[in-house]
Amino acid sequence: MPELELWGGHECTVNRVGGTFHDQTVRSGHQQRVEDLDRFAALGLRALRYPVLWERVAPQSPDHLDWSWTDERLGRIRKLGMRPIVGLLHHGSGPRYTSLVDPGFAPAFARYARAAAERYPWVAEWTPINEPLTTARFSALYGHWYPHLADEHMFWAALFNQIDGVRLAMREIRGVNPHAKLIQTEDLGRTYSTRAVKHQADYDNARRWMTWDLLAGAVIPGHLMWDRLESLGFGDRLRAIADDPCPPDVLGVNHYLTSDRFLDHRVDDYPPERRGGNQFTAYADVEAIRVALPAPGGLEGVLDEAWARYGRPLAVTESHNGCTREEQVRWVREAWDSAQRLRGRGVDVRAVTAWALLGTYDWNSLLTRHIGHYEVGAFDVRTGAPRPTAIAAELQRIGRGHGQPHPATQGPGWWRRDIRLEFRPVFRTVDSPEPRPEWRTEHPAARPLLIVGATGTLGKALARACEWRGIDYRLTSRHELALADEDSIARVLDACEPWGVINAAGWVRVDDAEAEAEACMAANAEGAVRLARLCRDRGIPTVGYSSDLVFDGRKGAAYVESDPTSPLNVYGRSKARAEAEILDLGGQSLMIRTAAFFSPFDPHNFAAHVLRTVGSGQELTAAEDLVVSPTYVPDLVDATLDLMIDGETGIRHLANPGEASWAEFARRIARALGLDERLVLGVDSATFGWPAPRPSYAPLGTEHAQVMPSLENAIARYAAVVADAEFLAEAEAIADGRPDLFARTPAGEQQEEA
Repeated sequence: MPELELWGGHECTVNRVGGTFHDQTVRSGHQQRVEDLDRFAALGLRALRYPVLWERVAPQSPDHLDWSWTDERLGRIRKLGMRPIVGLLHHGSGPRYTSLVDPGFAPAFARYARAAAERYPWVAEWTPINEPLTTARFSALYGHWYPHLADEHMFWAALFNQIDGVRLAMREIRGVNPHAKLIQTEDLGRTYSTRAVKHQADYDNARRWMTWDLLAGAVIPGHLMWDRLESLGFGDRLRAIADDPCPPDVLGVNHYLTSDRFLDHRVDDYPPERRGGNQFTAYADVEAIRVALPAPGGLEGVLDEAWARYGRPLAVTESHNGCTREEQVRWVREAWDSAQRLRGRGVDVRAVTAWALLGTYDWNSLLTRHIGHYEVGAFDVRTGAPRPTAIAAELQRIGRGHGQPHPATQGPGWWRRDIRLEFRPVFRTVDSPEPRPEWRTEHPAARPLLIVGATGTLGKALARACEWRGIDYRLTSRHELALADEDSIARVLDACEPWGVINAAGWVRVDDAEAEAEACMAANAEGAVRLARLCRDRGIPTVGYSSDLVFDGRKGAAYVESDPTSPLNVYGRSKARAEAEILDLGGQSLMIRTAAFFSPFDPHNFAAHVLRTVGSGQELTAAEDLVVSPTYVPDLVDATLDLMIDGETGIRHLANPGEASWAEFARRIARALGLDERLVLGVDSATFGWPAPRPSYAPLGTEHAQVMPSLENAIARYAAVVADAEFLAEAEAIADGRPDLFARTPAGEQQEEA
């Protein structure tokens, strides 16, 4: 059996919605960056799935082909020592002059394939059409993509046209290169169900094999789908395909956490958007991983099934998980480990493909909307040059065959933990022939993340995020680790041996700092620098937090990372000093500037003040002349952890994109909560008599990738959590125990304990 290879590919879909083509290669910026190929090669990839797409080469006419873009890139791939696996159609319906249900689709596609093969006769591996079954479903059964049909007969016609396209294309390609191999990809999952809808699950589980069954010439009388298809009038076409099969040389399995499905006839247990059905029964259709006990077989299970069914070489041709960084790394590592285990049992798995190396855009809407939703890949391309993430480091580790995984990524993924269950669990019957994947492996104890500041807003939020994300951590109070005591810092660092340290402690009382400047400087500057220096000496990465108060507000536009600091108050000077001195240490330090916290899990912040005051029918006064960038703490801590795991250093601004005066922020919170925003009274900040001067206009922008959701989105999520009845009851209980809680919080001020 050949050695297991690491393959890769960038998300390259060109799909059509109405009259508009959506091109992922353009959206990721790869269209203009041939140097991305050098980045891919540096990961240790042996082969690269790469687009030579029909819609891009011959968009207007089959007689006018422009190979200039692919000439340069295929040549570069070859020079870099990677094998291209050339794709000709990727979730597309072809150029404007054809479609998946055009009777002339297959021969026209085959002519294009011949031209491509003649242009690149040295290419030996081909995927003429990616995921024919999935593309037919989305285009002709569900109506998401062009030609936007929702008809079973047309769905099968679209699939058969693509199967004929593959067969005829490979005939033409092999006419140029007789040794050309077909690597046929398809999304493969398994459908589970309650007994009442077993008929639908059985149908789905038979249909999922149709791409490979058809190409293998196996859809003949006696096949589970034969009678249905013959009744639809496709008997002669099936016979023609079976008489001239084109079995794949390698079955390319694309499997996602959404690939395994669960159908449940008890629709009232699920939200309306999850409900559907067939002509006989209504049922909910949800991700099996979110409801089924025991868990579905997943990738290892479907690979086992495919091997048992076909006995042909397999490859994982797409492995991607749009999630937090450590979960993305766990997913690709699990795919690699699963392939290795299967090979140990004699299953011929040839490769695992790191898919979406440059991330993906708008797959959360199945590419039906152009809204800019981005999922990070091995590189983050949202601004400037692609930035390598922790996924890239993991791929390099896999590609080299040695090295230790990042400590934060050790442990099982969320799909292996109890948090996977989103709905009421359903105990499913395990069929005797169902493969039982051996995913349960021993995870060695990982070095923890050390979080300094157990009592503060950020410390608690970071700990909560680590719990949810399965990251081992230790949270210390000032009694264990005092920033003023070098010995206590060294003692904890040496005993804990953390892989990273986040300093979430410090002085937070902005106005008190004016009278207690020495104490503020000792905590925010001297103590923070002391911690960073001791971490540097031990080679430990650190993250610290700074503030928008390092600026004077006179720029007249949002501040970015390279803008010079010019604080107006003692607190701002303490943060500016900490930034400068920590970065001058030369260690692996990341300093994050942020502002104006709000969170449903902290009663000390301004949004909670709005909820309590306006919610009880009282007027609230807030500054109308101070503009800030409110920051949703759950987003802040997730972004912090992602950047730290990626190994980022330097200065970064993290705030939800958007700006508002404190008074406008209060109104937006009130509106989102269904409260009377007229109770919010905007006043001049001088009204409050604060000792510390504030910048009048200090929103935070960024020169880097914007990694935080919009402020509007954050406020909506905040309101959704706060509206939960259990949350309100808990918040009221807390407030009842501390009646002066909000009275002690000046309007427009963020408060936290450290």
